[in-house]
Amino acid sequence: MAKPLSLDFDPIARADQLWTRRWGQVPAMAAITSVMRAHQILLGRVDAVVKPYGLTFARYEALVLLTFSRTGELSLSKIGERLMVHPTSVTNTVDRLEKAGLVSRRPNPLDGRGVLATITPRGREVVERATRELMAIEFGLESYDEEQCRQVFDLLKPLRVAAGDFADTPAEPVDETPAATPAEAAP
Repeated sequence: MAKPLSLDFDPIARADQLWTRRWGQVPAMAAITSVMRAHQILLGRVDAVVKPYGLTFARYEALVLLTFSRTGELSLSKIGERLMVHPTSVTNTVDRLEKAGLVSRRPNPLDGRGVLATITPRGREVVERATRELMAIEFGLESYDEEQCRQVFDLLKPLRVAAGDFADTPAEPVDETPAATPAEAAP
């Protein structure tokens, strides 16, 4: 990751001042620029953690999603739906995870055209190790306390609802029983 410039001023605040002079006050411009810069910073931090495992954050997310499944497998369409990405991106992600030996594929017996991705024991090991490391750096958000992290989540939620990510209804209770590992699930 490139060393920060360490400017003696905030370039986003400066852009906001110049924007205001030219076009009037538009707080949304400074907000979006800050969000985009934060995205760059956070993605760089988490990618640096998962890279030694041969992962990107997107691939890590797919592995985590598979661990959340009771059986350790999901259809590619369900992965795309849950991660909110295009089917082509899911196929590419699963291709790379399969080449790395972290997932396997098989036809979906419930859908003649569908494919299931299944996390392998090696995939489970990698996701556990990478997760410990990401948690150690608080996913790059160690500058914030728990309440501030909740506030960030709450501030961004209306944007996600407006984009159609989900309906803003009360959350369904989650079964907090961890998904069984293949060894635990065996009779």
